[in-house]
Amino acid sequence: MGTTLGPAELCSVLTFTVNLGHTVPGDQTSSDVNEKKNSVNPPTQYDVAVENLVMGEIKKAYPYSSSSEEESASAGSLPELTDEPTFCMHPIDGITNFVHGFPFCCISLGLIYQKCPALGVVYNPFIEYQYTRIEGQGSYLALSTGQPQKLPPRIPKAPPLPIQGSNQYPVEWGSDRGTPVTHDKAGSFLKPAGDSSVPGEKMAQSLRSMGSAALNFPIVVQGALDLYW
Repeated sequence: MGTTLGPAELCSVLTFTVNLGHTVPGDQTSSDVNEKKNSVNPPTQYDVAVENLVMGEIKKAYPYSSSSEEESASAGSLPELTDEPTFCMHPIDGITNFVHGFPFCCISLGLIYQKCPALGVVYNPFIEYQYTRIEGQGSYLALSTGQPQKLPPRIPKAPPLPIQGSNQYPVEWGSDRGTPVTHDKAGSFLKPAGDSSVPGEKMAQSLRSMGSAALNFPIVVQGALDLYW
């Protein structure tokens, strides 16, 4: 008989996951750097340490669950997805930022249940921004200074703007820096970056290369970015 997770159980898992995310230190940089593919995506001793710590705690609390971790998946170890609860984790998303001490990186944890996303936590320990979501119960941003705020805000500080030229959004170059991929991305970024002198332009007010896809998504929900390119 399979495991059943209702709203109450998901709330309990979310509390556990949030507390687990907060065990990750936010004051570390690393000189112990290897390379997964090239220097753009350098894993450190902290990737492995965080992954081992988090997944060890998950296995103790939820021994019936399976897991999929970013570092293990990169090494070719990817379990079959079933209807049973499956935890997914990226120990440090924005690893290049982490290595350089640039405070825009996070731990991201998610739970897949019956092959569908059930909840997620994205936590930046440097600035203590915590994004959470349970399917059907909404998304929230919690800062170190106050109570969780439901997203999107009822009165956004910066509401989505009506025209392309007033939008701000992130673009990411990724770790594949081969000529075909880099050339295509540069071409696609040129149109929103350029003014009317650029053929086919759809100029945005601003492009940002933040270095963490896991943070880009909830920041769009927050309303601070208008879309993710």
